[in-house]
Amino acid sequence: MIIVTTNDLPGYKVVKVHGEVSGMTVRTRNALAQVGAQFKAIGGGELVGLTRQLAETREEAVARMTQAAFAAGCNAILAMRFDSNELGGTYQEVIAYGTAVVVEPVN
Repeated sequence: MIIVTTNDLPGYKVVKVHGEVSGMTVRTRNALAQVGAQFKAIGGGELVGLTRQLAETREEAVARMTQAAFAAGCNAILAMRFDSNELGGTYQEVIAYGTAVVVEPVN
């Protein structure tokens, strides 16, 4: 699966547009990471545990979006974006979305 954030794909032509596909996940924050984050807030710096958790959450959302595109018979996703939201101060929602298409190499 080719996934790009651009609206076109150099070297390829779009032969079919399926439409929007998305993948969403909602996760709760790890309690230990949250406690570590509170201590880290005193001195500043990266919150490694929360960074790792958010990266995993994004990967899961992309995997679900990719599955939706495969199920539609597509081989690429154009204009892919992420959106995120915090729910109730405890949960994080991440959605990956884009336009599922079928592309062919330009000869």
